[in-house]
Order: sequence, then structure tokens, then C-alpha cells
Amino acid sequence: MHRRRFITLLGSAIALPSVAAAQQKAMPVIGFLGSTSPNEPLLAAFRQGLSETGYAEGKNLAIEYRWAEGQYYRLPALAADLVGRKVDVT
Repeated sequence: MHRRRFITLLGSAIALPSVAAAQQKAMPVIGFLGSTSPNEPLLAAFRQGLSETGYAEGKNLAIEYRWAEGQYYRLPALAADLVGRKVDVT
């Protein structure tokens, strides 16, 4: 009886890390929608703000960028693209 219990516990201990890994959420994705073209000072400030809260692009979050480049009529389609990609935050 003890052997059976030991084997059951051993099997559970081996399976537990794979179950926990499967339950962890993938890296969160932020959707960044800009009305102009990429602006390095703006992006630097955005990344600095993320860094101050413990986030770093490519390490613990991903960012999907969309730029309208001054063509404001493109904003709805760009926003729809981000929504379609199911980003976590837009």
C-alpha cells in the first residue's frame, strides 16, 4: 500500500510543473496606436513609464505598434487591426 501511495505522489509531483506552466498566461501584449509617425521622444517616455512599473518590451511584455502617419482616416482600421489581434491593452 505504501508503494502505491509513493508512486502516486511521485507521479503527481512530476506532472505538477507542466500543469502550472500550461496555466501561466503568455506574455501580455500592448497595442500602441499613434496618429503620427514613430516619434522617438514619445516612445522613449512610454518605455520609461513601463520600466518604472516593472515592464520591459521583449522581456515581460510585447508591444504591437500601429501608426496613422497623420492620415487620421486610417485610425479606425488600425484600431480594428489591434482589436483583431486580441491585444491585452490598447
